[in-house]
Amino acid sequence: MIQSRDARSGQVLNDVAEETNADQLDTVCREAAEAFAELEQAGRHGRADMLAAMADALEEDRDEIVACADRESALGTARLNGELTRTCFQLRFFTEVLSDGAYLEATIDHAGPTPMGPRPDLRRMLRPLGPVGVFGASNFPLAFSVPGGDTASALAAGCPVVVKVHNAHPATSVLCARALAEGERRAGVRGQVVSLVFGDRSSAALVEHPAVRAVGFTGSLVGGRFLSDVAAKRPSPIPFYGELGALNPVVVGPQAARLRGEAIADGLAGSFTLGVGQFCTKPGLLLLPEGEAGDALRDRLSEAVRATSAGAMLSDRVAGAFQEGSQHLRHLDGVRVLAEGGLGRDGLAFPGAPLLLQAEPDALGGRLREECFGPVLVIVRYAGVDDLSRLVSTLTPALTATVQADGADISLLRPVVSQLSSQAGRIVWNGYPTGVAVAWAMQHGGPYPAATDPLHTSVGASAIRRWLRPVTYQDVPAELLPPELGDVPQPRDAVPRRVDGHLVLPPGYQGA
Repeated sequence: MIQSRDARSGQVLNDVAEETNADQLDTVCREAAEAFAELEQAGRHGRADMLAAMADALEEDRDEIVACADRESALGTARLNGELTRTCFQLRFFTEVLSDGAYLEATIDHAGPTPMGPRPDLRRMLRPLGPVGVFGASNFPLAFSVPGGDTASALAAGCPVVVKVHNAHPATSVLCARALAEGERRAGVRGQVVSLVFGDRSSAALVEHPAVRAVGFTGSLVGGRFLSDVAAKRPSPIPFYGELGALNPVVVGPQAARLRGEAIADGLAGSFTLGVGQFCTKPGLLLLPEGEAGDALRDRLSEAVRATSAGAMLSDRVAGAFQEGSQHLRHLDGVRVLAEGGLGRDGLAFPGAPLLLQAEPDALGGRLREECFGPVLVIVRYAGVDDLSRLVSTLTPALTATVQADGADISLLRPVVSQLSSQAGRIVWNGYPTGVAVAWAMQHGGPYPAATDPLHTSVGASAIRRWLRPVTYQDVPAELLPPELGDVPQPRDAVPRRVDGHLVLPPGYQGA
């Protein structure tokens, strides 16, 4: 039985659902396959209407959804209201992506002579893959779960979604699915375009089901790698888009340490303890210059950590993994504890207390280069830019890499920024990585182990590309072509296209 638990007390609140068995999962996946044709036939504008209606329905159920998510996650109603706002924004954002239409990559090469001989009429665009599996994330019960970014982008592409519900927030998932179904109904879509499955036994079975054509996953490296291997070993392998988290280094330049040391220390303290450190973009490593300015920044950061309270972690599993990981780190050779927080841990079933460590440069290897999910930050000091470059070269790839730099630091750190750009999906300049904007230019991913596929993003407009495949129509009659590929498409169907090598925009096109 899948049960809802109070994340603060650990108390069981209620039974939510039975674990999905093999026959039930097969039925759900087959129903998703049946809904695929309807969702694709709804077209870009029909799917946009559906996404907007889903966002409206979530907004209408805001109070109930947020209250339930707070009980199951202990993330607080302020944070969760913001997360629900983001979730609705994501759904509406993809209505803009659909309206714009450039994501289709529509291309036409008319028949004609070439230096290699006659060329047939060729028309190419992206089409939806089919039903996809989505795995909800524990740390974002709304924005990266049932109604989250993977679901929004997949539905926009025209792909029905089967969500493996995260055990940490099952009741919240059911409420969200109910709202999405209401939005679907209002938009006149009849198929089951969002379905739920429950229980750990459903995980591999969902990835293996022949009706599922791709999978989106946000979670741990161990779980993601296991499911990625399952996807690759299918008789017909499918894409597995896993966002797995990373160490996410922060580099502070010497001049930035002198000019803004206190502010950087305060910002870092807030960033690595935000949400009890349960962000995939949490900074886990601070590369700090040796010298008085670096000492002062470290001391200020230590003070901030000691003044920080413990928080309720998402579940006993997450809290247990953090305790094991942080205990291992603090007992490694060459590592010492600088500061610990933890005020107010009494009464919390799954407490997470902030921990600040310092490691000798030669100790930076093994577990110190891996993510510890929770509020822990490791400081390593560097003697100069060559020393810094050497340290950076030893790091594993990450979702983000942050640089705090001023004045002379800019030219000094140029080669380091180039290094980081080859290792991370997003470079953050004079900011903090916790927080991922839903935007056209966002990249949320990175080389493995940050993600299983560095070519794609799980956030932003380009997230839709994961659920699409290119199809070329050669000498196909006009009446059988997708409407976006006609010679003179109707205004409603007009999208940016490359025609005979030249970019052609619809009349009055201004982008989304």
